[in-house]
Amino acid sequence: MATITLGGNPLETIGTLPTVGTQAKDFNLVKEDLSMLSLADLAGKRVVLNIFPSIDTGVCATSTRKFNAEASKLQNTQVVCVSRDLPFAFKRFCGAEGIDNLITASDFVSGQFGKDYQLEMTTGPLKNLHSRVVIVLDENGKIIYTEQVPEIGQEPNYDKVFEVLG
Repeated sequence: MATITLGGNPLETIGTLPTVGTQAKDFNLVKEDLSMLSLADLAGKRVVLNIFPSIDTGVCATSTRKFNAEASKLQNTQVVCVSRDLPFAFKRFCGAEGIDNLITASDFVSGQFGKDYQLEMTTGPLKNLHSRVVIVLDENGKIIYTEQVPEIGQEPNYDKVFEVLG
């Protein structure tokens, strides 16, 4: 398990993030239009998985905006924002914000993505939601970067993500 914090108070996750160099696990997430998204749908593209507790919090919204702004500049790269929010919340937020350069995907059905990627929070007030994580995959679905943000209220290290994507 990993220990992170929320407002300085410790929380635990179900495990540790997958190791750089390993193949990403397949997933089945629900997009805004209620269609399914799997890892196979992203084959041949580099993928930034921007994972967070809820789009309805300031830091999660900010990371979505920042990745959306950068997504159109990245060659052969797809940003996917993942949380346990309902697809309707993603659709509302993205529509209001004019966000259209990324995919939003919900793990609301089973939470299996959070379990498979070992980032589900198991203690504290956000128990069962996803912790703030960024995972970058190469064109073959191999993990090339991971970041478990140590404090839920902090943004991910965008510079390192974009450095890895070169």
